[in-house]
Amino acid sequence: MKKNESRVQVATAVRACQEKKATDISILQLDAQASGFTDYFVLCSGANPRQVQAVADEIDQKLNLAGAQPKHIEGYTQADWVLMDYVDFVVHIFSESARKFYDLERLWKSAKRLQLADLEKPARKPTAKKATTKRPVRAKKVVKSLSKTAPRKRSATTRKRESS
Repeated sequence: MKKNESRVQVATAVRACQEKKATDISILQLDAQASGFTDYFVLCSGANPRQVQAVADEIDQKLNLAGAQPKHIEGYTQADWVLMDYVDFVVHIFSESARKFYDLERLWKSAKRLQLADLEKPARKPTAKKATTKRPVRAKKVVKSLSKTAPRKRSATTRKRESS
């Protein structure tokens, strides 16, 4: 999945959490070296099992409309901690007590914390530094055109070979 596409889907999940009045919504962008299994975590809390399930249902509905299907869902029946795995991002919906107990923000403290507005901006492409050894294209054309019109200088060793 493209980076911008996954950012849009994470933003959709966050908006779904907001619509169902989930509390303490956090977005973590995981470091690629620390986590090889996903790029983002969305964490939120529900006040009771029904709200936890309602948040999960809303996320599922909104992302289905966007064409995203969860690879795996865990904990929906117990509604203490619902995990929705969308491969490029994982949504964690906690009861308040489970959120305090597992404290994923502390566990993933190296992750970058994002706001919804950060996701709605287009992702910046990393700028690669240009190699300093390359000549500009115009300079090459000038050199080529000069080499065609100007006579070639012969070195002293070349002149000795030609005379012998």
